[in-house]
Amino acid sequence: MTKRIGLFGGSFDPVHQAHLALGRQALAELQLDELRWVPVGHAWQKARQLTPAAQREAMLRLAIDGEPRFVLERCELERPGPSYTLETVRELQARQPGRQWFLVIGQDQFAGLHTWVGFEQLLSLVTLAVAQRPDARLDADARVLAAPHVDLALPPMAVSATDIRQRVADGRDISALVPPAVAHYIHQQGLYRGTAGS
Repeated sequence: MTKRIGLFGGSFDPVHQAHLALGRQALAELQLDELRWVPVGHAWQKARQLTPAAQREAMLRLAIDGEPRFVLERCELERPGPSYTLETVRELQARQPGRQWFLVIGQDQFAGLHTWVGFEQLLSLVTLAVAQRPDARLDADARVLAAPHVDLALPPMAVSATDIRQRVADGRDISALVPPAVAHYIHQQGLYRGTAGS
């Protein structure tokens, strides 16, 4: 039987409970053999300076520990230059041919997918799995809407990395928003103090 692999990319700065809820949802709904978490190396569409890759990777490792089907994929951290999803998918498919690949994205990424480098080729290589809130309507470029995609029911969790960074900068509690090991790491490393940003 063909192995089903999901790819879930992002800055994960920091990884939080909504990311993990979506990851578990993707495993269940898409019947994945594996969900690869792909922390971005150089985020070409983000103006904000990201937390160093080693620290984002460490938080991600702590967060996904304990779920054997969650796997950390380091290819974007190891590759120089901007991190383009198309390059990542090509690299992984060359390394592991004969798999079925799903790209897990949010509604905002789906809406902006037509701005991604080589997006039309990307659409031919993966099936999009779009996380959307129950009351929301999917909106995107017609070429993206025409591509095969599946909807993932997004758990209604009002959690954002921006909010978490702001809370840490303000000295507020984040224990309900991130796994305990991640909260401990953020405190231990002194991350996000006085540097919220978007």
